[in-house]
Amino acid sequence: MTSNLRRRSAALVALLLVVPGLAACGDDEGSGSHTTHTTTSLAPEPAALEVDPEVMSTIEGRGAPTPQPVEGEVTELQVIDYVEGTGAEVTEGATVKAHYVGIVAESGEQFDSSWERGEPSEFSLNGVIQGWSEGLVGMKVGGRRTLVIPAEKAYGDSPPPGANIPPGAALVFTVDMAAVG
Repeated sequence: MTSNLRRRSAALVALLLVVPGLAACGDDEGSGSHTTHTTTSLAPEPAALEVDPEVMSTIEGRGAPTPQPVEGEVTELQVIDYVEGTGAEVTEGATVKAHYVGIVAESGEQFDSSWERGEPSEFSLNGVIQGWSEGLVGMKVGGRRTLVIPAEKAYGDSPPPGANIPPGAALVFTVDMAAVG
């Protein structure tokens, strides 16, 4: 192997560690040529959902919710609308931007809050717990909804490490829908 080819190979390895989706192919040892092809496209980040300032003002005017603990065993998903929105409706698999507070149903201990982070979170319903992907469908922008989620539609016996959610815990989220895409 020539030193030029070694340098190219080392540079390619370094590039592969930094930029996934690139791969080396086509190396004619005899000709000394080396070609790098892109094997997958690096898709651009999707544009952030735009939040109507009027909707955000309404949501912020309500202030952060205070979800309440639930007495008894949670065996099914419960959806409670406090404010029905007037904007676009959340559909299956949609990307949404929402403010929320999450608590453990039994203890009332808060484990997450976009309100405390100071801005709504954006996510695809294809990448969240089942209770969210089912429970947010039909909600409209500007609305406030509480989801009471049984453990099997939340994290079951395997909550995320460091999330302060006990295994087998039912969860309660109060969600303010800011945008749907």
